[in-house]
Amino acid sequence: MEARQCLRTLAQINGGGGGKRRWKQGGDEPRRRKRRMLVAPAVEVDHFDSLPDDIIVTVLSKLSSSANRPQDLFSAFLTCKRFHVLGNHSLVLSKANARCLAVRVKAWSEAAHGFLQRCVDCGNIEACFILGMIRFYALGNRGSGASLMAKAAIRSHPWSLYSLAIIQFNGSGGSKNAKDLRAGVALSARAAFFGHVDALRELGHCLQDGYGVRRNVNEGRRFLLQANTRELVSAIASLPAWKNGPHRRATTEGIAEAAAAAAAGGSPLLSDFGWNLPPPEPHPANRFLVDWFQSSPTRLPEDLRLCSQRNCGRPETRRHEFRRCSVCGVVSYCSRACQALDWRLSHKAECVPPAIFVADVAAGTD
Repeated sequence: MEARQCLRTLAQINGGGGGKRRWKQGGDEPRRRKRRMLVAPAVEVDHFDSLPDDIIVTVLSKLSSSANRPQDLFSAFLTCKRFHVLGNHSLVLSKANARCLAVRVKAWSEAAHGFLQRCVDCGNIEACFILGMIRFYALGNRGSGASLMAKAAIRSHPWSLYSLAIIQFNGSGGSKNAKDLRAGVALSARAAFFGHVDALRELGHCLQDGYGVRRNVNEGRRFLLQANTRELVSAIASLPAWKNGPHRRATTEGIAEAAAAAAAGGSPLLSDFGWNLPPPEPHPANRFLVDWFQSSPTRLPEDLRLCSQRNCGRPETRRHEFRRCSVCGVVSYCSRACQALDWRLSHKAECVPPAIFVADVAAGTD
């Protein structure tokens, strides 16, 4: 009985009678069950995190060098933590242009001062000039301000060269005997070489008047004409209708040829004698000085005066430092370039002799 239960047929062994293994019909391979394929859910990949730091620093450097206002760069810093960290990279701060560093008086604080100082430490020459002007004229730190401007002037920054020339012409920060006219002429010539229009005009007036250099009227007149021509070309090229027009190059060349012909024929100068050109855009450093003293007049002592050219903003550092108008005696200027520009913009129509002088002349004629 027990032996029979242990014996099974071949059919039962090969899968019959409820066996677990089954064979395909017509084949010897076992039948495999189909397994359900589990599809993994899609994972969002943040490609920004995979970018190298060098690429992000390069992009931020391009932004700082082309930004039109500081908010453009600071808004990028607030985008994410990585931008905030890499935005303070030395390469980004060293490439920031003047418009990106244009600090407003209302936003002036220790943080703004520290940001400009970090840019200076990274080698930004625009920051050296802006912070140098603020320290020299607004904060009264003459030595540190002049040192920063000299640091930028060594690297051929035209605005710093011209500002140091004005300091030498006026003896700013020192006594009247501290003037160095030859150094002022040399710095103006260097700034004019790098395309600074006001420095070129200053050099022309120095040559015409023999101020700090041997007098040469014809050479001074040539420099003045060249300065006015550059100013005219710059004003026309900045207009929207001429910016990308096909006639821009022809017009620029035509103006240059007309200026050369005028110089040869002895025609009057351009902008100093009647050309109605818009005033040039002031540098952010000058704009800061203008707003600084206008927002709080008590910052300037009563016996000191500002340059009457409304976009300059330079104050006197001692009494009677600036030259006054020889006709009315009301306005004063830090340089001949500011005097020539203000004469064309407004003072030509306002300049009248004092009433006492007019009365004396009238009495003498009677």
